[in-house]
Amino acid sequence: MSKVEIYSSELCGFCWAAKRLLDNKKVVYEEYSVDMQRDVKHEMIERSGGRTSVPQIFIDNHHVGGFDDISEMERTGKLDIKLGLSDLKL
Repeated sequence: MSKVEIYSSELCGFCWAAKRLLDNKKVVYEEYSVDMQRDVKHEMIERSGGRTSVPQIFIDNHHVGGFDDISEMERTGKLDIKLGLSDLKL
């Protein structure tokens, strides 16, 4: 399975939705809270190419975006492929 990382905030509804989507797929992920942690938020901004909103999600060290992005990937069947949950290839 792929390595999944998510930068999030406790008060972010989109963060909770993204984690719920991943949890429903039984995906294990590393979560980094940006709440009151400037160094973590700065790292997220650098890794995501300047994005400052949460969540920011990475699969195998590749930035895939936020909740809207993984929702679209899920809708089109690309999320399972990216996560290594499918035999198909992108």
